[in-house]
Amino acid sequence: MAEPASIPTTGLGQFNTRQMISIGVGVAALIALLSSVWMWGQTPDYRVLYSNLSDRDGGAIIESLQQLNVPYKFAEGGGALMVPSNLVYETRLKLATQGLPKGGTVGFELMENQKFGISQFAEQVNYQRALEGELARSVQSIAAVQVARVHLAIPKPTVFVKEQQKPSASVVLILHQGRLLDSAQVSAVVHLISSSVPEMSAKNVTVVDQNGTLLSANHEGLSDEGLDANQLKYIQQIEQNYVERIESILTPMLGAANVRAQVNADIDFSQIEQTAETYQPNTKDSTLRSQQTVETLNGSSAASGVPGALSNQPPVPATAPIVAAAGSSPNNVSNPTSLHKESTTNYEVDRTIRHTKLPVGSIKRLSVAVVLNNRKVTDAKGQVSFKPLSDAEKAQINNLVSDAVGFDKTRGDSLNVQNIAFNDEKEITPPEVPLWKQPDTIDLAKNLVKYVLIAVVMLIIIFGVIKPALKPLLHPPSGPANGPAAQGEAGAAGAASSAQFANIPTSSGSPQYEQGLQAARQIVQQDPKIVASVIKEWVSGNE
Repeated sequence: MAEPASIPTTGLGQFNTRQMISIGVGVAALIALLSSVWMWGQTPDYRVLYSNLSDRDGGAIIESLQQLNVPYKFAEGGGALMVPSNLVYETRLKLATQGLPKGGTVGFELMENQKFGISQFAEQVNYQRALEGELARSVQSIAAVQVARVHLAIPKPTVFVKEQQKPSASVVLILHQGRLLDSAQVSAVVHLISSSVPEMSAKNVTVVDQNGTLLSANHEGLSDEGLDANQLKYIQQIEQNYVERIESILTPMLGAANVRAQVNADIDFSQIEQTAETYQPNTKDSTLRSQQTVETLNGSSAASGVPGALSNQPPVPATAPIVAAAGSSPNNVSNPTSLHKESTTNYEVDRTIRHTKLPVGSIKRLSVAVVLNNRKVTDAKGQVSFKPLSDAEKAQINNLVSDAVGFDKTRGDSLNVQNIAFNDEKEITPPEVPLWKQPDTIDLAKNLVKYVLIAVVMLIIIFGVIKPALKPLLHPPSGPANGPAAQGEAGAAGAASSAQFANIPTSSGSPQYEQGLQAARQIVQQDPKIVASVIKEWVSGNE
């Protein structure tokens, strides 16, 4: 007996177990993909907060980040600590208020934890360690310095002058990759260290880089190789100033592209001080300083008395002398009187003392070279040609340049102005980076590829897994095919097909077997559903 016609199912009931599994897997994959895309879009861009942290600083920073509820992760094998890009600067400021990172060196915070009863030696050692740490931090603030270590040698104070020693310092610098310190920066480090320690001279500070190169050998005065960086910069500024003067005065006449100038300045950096003392001869109007006059009068009285024994008699009473006329008595002789005069006059000395200090960086000599292009001439037809400058024009330009630079022949200056045709070949410019090699384009392409791959995977899941599984639900069989007439026709066709299958000869090789097999193949190709129902009846035993 034939089974009664079954009522067709609708909705998910018409799917078998395999189709249900396919639908479930496809929906789960689609949901997972959409969730991944949403989470990827919500993931913040992480940037480096600090790198090359010591273990102590790293642990302290992570503890602070956890207290601040700031997400973080490690990169570069744990060598870099990364936080969301929008929180980098805010987090750095918050950590700086906590004194983080400390840079692996201890400063004067070491003195805050001094124990009671500590010895003087231990206290001095801690003070020296703290000073070295603070100096290292100060040196590390220089942009080119990555790590700095400072070692101080501070001798013990003594009251004996002969035993006193000056302190010294050694500095080891680890510079960033590709960075160098010029002589001015090295000198700045040396004076920073020497100024921070009492009685330390700049000559007692040694600076070495990570390659063992001595950097502080020539930080004072002129270097062994010649001028220092400041003097070279001064010379370049002087020369560039003269070049700009020449070009600014000749450009309106010939054009900016038709003038080339170079100036070589010989600068005297020697420091000279002169002191001169000169005396001028006395004149009539000289100022009288002092005058001294001395007069000496030498004279003698006339001889009186009788020579001989009577002169030895006791003196007689005094009587008034009788002055005889000159020449009256030969016995009365008088000596002549002499007068001596001396006069000394002192005048103010006309003396001039001049102290001269010559300026440093004066110009000793200038060498100026100017090259001029031919003049551009356009005729009536619009054709462009270049003609050399006339002698009058070159003489005029020569005078202008000499006045612009302050030409001094007595100083030994030289000026050379030449008119030469310039090479018209255009300067070779480096090729522009194509658009597809630019970093912005590469980043845009990477993001676009990500989104395209996500879209392709979504389309594959939708059209390759979900849609085939939902096809019976999206396209149900038509009504007449499910009606009783259709079922009757299907049953009749199934009975006929069953009869045809039953009448197929079982012995292979006979003509009837081949014909029956060919007929069965045609039935399978024309209507597979009928064959499926026949096989179902065979399996159930209702042949």
